[in-house]
Amino acid sequence: MKFISTDPAVHKLSLKNPVHFLALGFGSGLAAKAPGTFGTLAAVPLVYLMSFLSLELFIAITVISTLIGFYICDKAATDMGVHDHGAIVWDEVAGLMITMIAAPAGLVWMVVGFALFRFFDILKPWPIRWLDAKVHGGFGIMIDDVLAGIFSLICLQLLVYFL
Repeated sequence: MKFISTDPAVHKLSLKNPVHFLALGFGSGLAAKAPGTFGTLAAVPLVYLMSFLSLELFIAITVISTLIGFYICDKAATDMGVHDHGAIVWDEVAGLMITMIAAPAGLVWMVVGFALFRFFDILKPWPIRWLDAKVHGGFGIMIDDVLAGIFSLICLQLLVYFL
């Protein structure tokens, strides 16, 4: 079983390059299977550490990570010569950050947030699928996961409220 992607486009990137390192989700995007899921998993420790911050600082880091993600994803895609290659998973990192805004502390809520985000990121209900197909560049790579994160955030907060 292969654990590391053998796709030639991936070999155009270097984990020594900070932009590539982030775009590849700290290397998690190199997984041969389900790189998006591994990218989201790589975000879990980061989001966990962020959960100890004030809500304002959590949101600020999330916004900055998302805005920087537009550049990071565009640069990695350009360097690879492939738009929205599966190995580019910074959008998943930002998406989980968005999902977990104001989430209660605890493993259960992290698992629920993770599952909700993966559900919306994989299923891509309208308008996520439309954005994924129609918008290109770094913004296009990021926007579907940003919206999946927003959908997940809303669902998570509804669960918190009603449970």
